[in-house]
Order: sequence, then structure tokens, then C-alpha cells
Amino acid sequence: MDKNNKKINKPKFNSYWIYGLVSLFFISTYFIGGDNSVSASKNINISSFEKFLAKSEIKEVTVVNKSIAQVTLKRDALNSPDHKNANSTNFLGQKNINGPHYVFEIGNLELFQNKLELAEKKGIQFNYNFKTVENKWFDVIIGFLPLIILVGLWIFFMKRMSGGGGGGSQIFNIGKSKAKLFDENIDVKTTFKDVAGLQGAKEEVQEIVDFLKNPTKYTKLGGKIPKGALLVGLPGTGKTLLAKAVAGEAKVPFFSLSGSDFVEMFVGVGASRVRDLFKQAKEKSPAIIFIDEIDAIGRARGKSNMTGGNDERENTLNQLLTEMDGFGTNSNVIVIAATNRADVLDKALMRAGRFDRQIYVDLPDVRERKEIFAVHLKPIKTIKNLDTDFLAKQTPGFSGADIANICNEAALIAARKLKKSVNKQDFLDAVDRIVGGLEKKNKIISPEEKKIIAFHEAGHATVSWMLEHASPLVKVTIVPRGQSLGAAWYLPEERQIIKPEQILDEMCAALGGRAAEKVIFNNISTGALSDLEKVTKQARSMVTVYGLNDKIGNLTYYDSSSQNEYGFTKPYSDVTAQIIDQEISKIIETQYQRAIKLLKKHKNKLVELADFLLDKEVIFKEDLIRIYGERPFDLKKSK
Repeated sequence: MDKNNKKINKPKFNSYWIYGLVSLFFISTYFIGGDNSVSASKNINISSFEKFLAKSEIKEVTVVNKSIAQVTLKRDALNSPDHKNANSTNFLGQKNINGPHYVFEIGNLELFQNKLELAEKKGIQFNYNFKTVENKWFDVIIGFLPLIILVGLWIFFMKRMSGGGGGGSQIFNIGKSKAKLFDENIDVKTTFKDVAGLQGAKEEVQEIVDFLKNPTKYTKLGGKIPKGALLVGLPGTGKTLLAKAVAGEAKVPFFSLSGSDFVEMFVGVGASRVRDLFKQAKEKSPAIIFIDEIDAIGRARGKSNMTGGNDERENTLNQLLTEMDGFGTNSNVIVIAATNRADVLDKALMRAGRFDRQIYVDLPDVRERKEIFAVHLKPIKTIKNLDTDFLAKQTPGFSGADIANICNEAALIAARKLKKSVNKQDFLDAVDRIVGGLEKKNKIISPEEKKIIAFHEAGHATVSWMLEHASPLVKVTIVPRGQSLGAAWYLPEERQIIKPEQILDEMCAALGGRAAEKVIFNNISTGALSDLEKVTKQARSMVTVYGLNDKIGNLTYYDSSSQNEYGFTKPYSDVTAQIIDQEISKIIETQYQRAIKLLKKHKNKLVELADFLLDKEVIFKEDLIRIYGERPFDLKKSK
């Protein structure tokens, strides 16, 4: 320490000095080991040499390594004005009588020898000889060059795997934790105010933060701090955002990293990083560790007989289990983890004492979506009195990330149209862009194909309008979007449970497009692929998952603990499989015939709607009310 109590920083060792010294050594050995007289002579061209040779001014010519010629002049010629620029002094300033005085590249050796022999035949007196100059030091270095390259590559890759940097000591940091530390001195702007919706999940996480701030509030009643909380939910629902809010609210050290940060190509590195992470956290306890995407290391053990990387992942998981609740663990470290795949996690990781709480982060309902819109609309310049209730109702099933994307897309659409503010229509266009894809108005479609598409979409609209439990129609278009040639937008009700009649009405509406093709053209096309895929999945779920089929009965073949639908083997016999196939086909065909019957009954209005769609390309709910009148089911609900 100096007089001003300032810490004196020692100069850091920089490995680039080594590379510079090695390069300098290569260059110096090249010039030291070679013939220095070559560099001390004046360069000329071969034409000047031939002129000097013709005047008989050359005493000796020496060909070095078959490529360079050294020329020594006669003493009389040195005094000639033509050679006043020749190197007549050495590096000490003494007169250089012995030469060589000139040097040049000879080019083709055979031609050069012919010129010398021709000069001798003409009676010109001079001597010429050949010599080879060897650079022994350089040859030694060349012999060790492969080893030098291998060592350099090893240093380079070890630095990359240890996180880069200039210090050579970082080579040995490969087993260190890669967690990023946030403490009270670092400004983390995200707080619980920025987390809209997710009320239940937010309350549980807030309680953990409150426990760390006021532990006596709980411990005086005998309570213990939870050792871990697992955030489970679909992608985009706000799990990582909750963790960011914890980092911003908690006045304790917060370690953040991903599950993949433990994964490395070397054996034992993952377990070493787990130990180092918890060691750092215990030194700064009370502390919070956040592991995002924990399924990267927390998958169930013993699912396969694979070795190698699988064993290394299991070793990392075993170390994590021990650190969370093993012999002599520190209870002042809380682990918060997030995953989309809780079903694949190891049971030992999920038990109480490790993750005491499993917090399910669901998709937001209409009230929560309104709150999320309010958060993401703050930085966007919108029109006054923008109806966020309407926007929330138009986005059922959207996650928080989807809503953030809609707000950003709406702003981009408004900017593209040179607007000064973002209005309601920009948000509707953003929803269409995200759900259906980009409009392709320049796509070439023949009139016949366009007519089929129009009747197909009109069939969907008509059947859904006539069914009680089908989702209400919002808009129908025959403008190609994304991979589809036409689309119909519906506003599904937010249901917690679904009855059989609701599923059947939705299936009938989905089959309305193909049914319309059959009724109008007495033919069908490949345009119903996505519809068939949807209804087949719904019918299979009715039969094999939800127990909604009389023939199969109150049975389900769904296994929530399996990583796929039926595991490795189907849990039913071949006879049952045949019955399942028959029942699925029966359900779908029944709804198809039902759609055909409805469309035949309203064929005239179907044609009117399709013609209007061909003319306008886009129709809305108001157009269906004009053609079909109000839905009787909607009138009942309004009463």
C-alpha cells in the first residue's frame, strides 16, 4: 500500500509477450544464421551485371543457394565513377576492397550459366563459383515447429474453455462456477412491479424474498426457510422474469446461471462447478442461486444404459442433490430453478427438502393479460384511451412473451405506415401477423383455386356460426398468409374444463371446409390437411386420454410420467387398438356428415357468403350477421 492507501496493482502477466518473443527469435535466427554479406551488398539488376561483365570490371561471381549472385569488382573498377554507389565500406566504416559489392537474383540458373560461359569464350577473365549457405538454427526451429504449434493450440483451446482472458492462470479455472453474481451494489432494474399477472406465483416468490429480509418473522414461530422453489410452466409465461424480479428485490447476493453452464467435455467438471457455486454462495450467505433450464442437468437417472456423457450428467446431478440437501448442507442458501419440462426431472430432485415448493406459472387469463398489456405498452406511443380490455379479449392463450411481441410488432407496423401513434388496428394487424404469418398478396393463385379456397373458408364460417359450442368467428380471409392459402380467426372461450359436445362442435366446424367443397363441387382437395390433423388429435384424445367414449369406457391410456404419449410400448392390446381406430374414425365421419347436412340446409347463404368473400377477400363478423342474422345461442347468453 502507498501513502495514499491506494492499492498498487501488479502488472498482469500477458501471454502475448511470449508470442512476440518467439516471433522475434524466429526472425533473429534467420538473419544471424544466414550469410550477412548478402544483406550488406547493393542490389542491381541482371542488365547492369551484363554491362559490367562486358567491360571486364568483374573479378568474381559467387552463386549462393542457386538463386542469388554476389559480384566482386576489380580494384581498378572500384575507382570508376560508375561504381561510386557500390558498397565499398563495411559496417565499421572501413573500405571494403574484398567485396562482394553487388548482389542480384539470377532467375533461371541454366540461362545464367550459359551467359557466364559465353563471356569466358569471348576472353573475359573472371572467376565464378557456387556455394550453399545453411541456417542451422533455423533448421532446428523448423524441426520443433509441429510441437510448438500443438502447444499453442492447447493453450488457445484451454483459454476458450475457461472463459477467455489474457492471463495464463485462467487455464486452470475450468472447474470454476460460471454463475453471474448480483448483489445490493449492482443496479438490477427489474422488480415485482414489472411482473404483471402471475399473482399466485409472485406471492410465493415474494415470500422467499421476505424471509431473507425478515427471517425472525418466521423463525420465531418455529418455521424454516424453504431450501428451494421450482418454477414450472410453458415457455414465455414469465419464469425467468420472476427470477429477475427476485434479483432486483432481494438485498442478498443472487447467483444466476443456466443448467447448460455445468456441462463440459471434461469428466468431473460439472460436479466441480456445482461444488464451487455452492461454496461461493455459502461464503456470502444468506444467498439465492437461480438455475434456469435445470432440466439440462436434472433429467431422471437410469432411463437408459448409455455411458459417457450420460454418466457425466448424472455425476453433476448427484453433486447438486448432495449440495441442496446432503450431510452438512447450509440452510441459508435458497435454490430457485426454472423448467418447461418438470415431467422429465429426477424424483430425488423434486422431493421436499430440496425443492420444497413447486410453483406453477400458467398462461395468463383475460384479467392478467390486461395487466401484462399495461406493462408492455408503457414505452410505446399509443393513441389516447386505447382499449386494453379489447386487446386482452382478442388474445386468449397468449403468454406474456407473446403479448410483448404483439406490442413490439404493432409499433413496427405503425412506423411502417408512417403513423405518429399506434392504434387499435395496428394491434389487430400484429395479432394476425403473429398467428397467421405475413400476408402474401402477390402469390399467384388461379381463379379456380381461389374459388375453392373461398368456399372452403366460407364453409368453416357457416358451420361455426350454426353450432352452439363452436368458437365465435372474428374474421375470414382468402389472402395467403404464411403457409396457408386462407384462414379463419375465432375467439375461443376460456374454459377450465371441456364437455364432449363442445369438442364435437369444434370438430364439426373444423371439417366445415372440406364439407363445403363436397357440397358445392362434389369433390374434395388437399386444402383440409391442417383441419384433419386437428380433428384426428381431438378424436384420439376423446377416446384414449379423457375417457369420453362409450365403447372404450372410463379408461385413459395417458401416462403423465412418461416422456412421450405411450412410453416405449402401447398400454393396450391389439384388439383394443383396433377398437380405438374404429371409434376415432366413427367420431370424425359423424361430424363430417353433420357438417355436410348443415351446409346443404344453408347452401344459398353459403354461396352468397363465398361470393362476397371472393369480392372483398376479407370478411368480418358483421358480414355474417348481415347474411345469416344473429346467432340464436348468442342471444340466449345475452339474456
